[in-house]
Amino acid sequence: MNRYHIPVLLKESIDLLNVEKGKWYVDATFGDGGHTKEILRRGGLVLALDIDEEAVLCGKKRFKKYIEKGVLILERGNFANVDIAVQKARVGGVAGVLYDLGVSLRQLENKKRGFSFDSNAALDMRMSKEFAVTALDLLNALDAGELAKILRGFGEEPDAKKIALEIVRSRDTASIKTGEELRTLVERVKGKHRSKANSATRTFQALRIAVNGEIENLETSLPRAFKVLEPKGRIVVISFHSLEDRIVKRFCESEGGLFPVTKGIVRPAESEVFENRKARSARMRILEKR
Repeated sequence: MNRYHIPVLLKESIDLLNVEKGKWYVDATFGDGGHTKEILRRGGLVLALDIDEEAVLCGKKRFKKYIEKGVLILERGNFANVDIAVQKARVGGVAGVLYDLGVSLRQLENKKRGFSFDSNAALDMRMSKEFAVTALDLLNALDAGELAKILRGFGEEPDAKKIALEIVRSRDTASIKTGEELRTLVERVKGKHRSKANSATRTFQALRIAVNGEIENLETSLPRAFKVLEPKGRIVVISFHSLEDRIVKRFCESEGGLFPVTKGIVRPAESEVFENRKARSARMRILEKR
């Protein structure tokens, strides 16, 4: 893949991270390094994490000169353990932690990884090979009630029960194996999408979140990020659905040592949404340590 993932709200997120020269920042979701590159450009030092082996391997090649200069530390790891990563890197306190949640362009465009609607490969959806369970495993092993719970809880899918029942019924004839087959099944239940989002979006999102433990990781990571922050340090979170955003909002409300930097959420400008339709659901919160 020659194209690099360009983060949504890139300028706004780095502006509000309030980067200062010579201070350390954690890019908790390195991806293709869009945020890391901008932090480095502004004189910040970066400890970058990503659970995806492919992202880290490519990043170490692309950012080799920064790693050799000592201004970037790039490690494979789960951001749930951000405090352990900071301790291991021996960077002391950090001035900011940034999360860009969800799936990257690299992951979507690699059809073999099973993230996309039109993939003919097995429904994998794992962000790391260390995870034992794939999306295909869930589809084949869970009963209708368990599947509906995942689709409703992690995807906020209003037709969760109907889709789950159809998935279970399909196992008696031709079981679902690929992204394309799952999308077709969901469209059969819901009808083809009439809005900007594919009608299978919530189903794919829910399965991906379940496979990778994304909600649990975020809930674990936020208080640990707060712990390693210096006073006046900031946590910036870009999320793409209300479930993640509610977790960030609740954390800010429950943690007495934090306050929101902006009133409510920050959304992409209309011009960015026009250029990148995936930006339409993005929302950002910025929290500062007292």
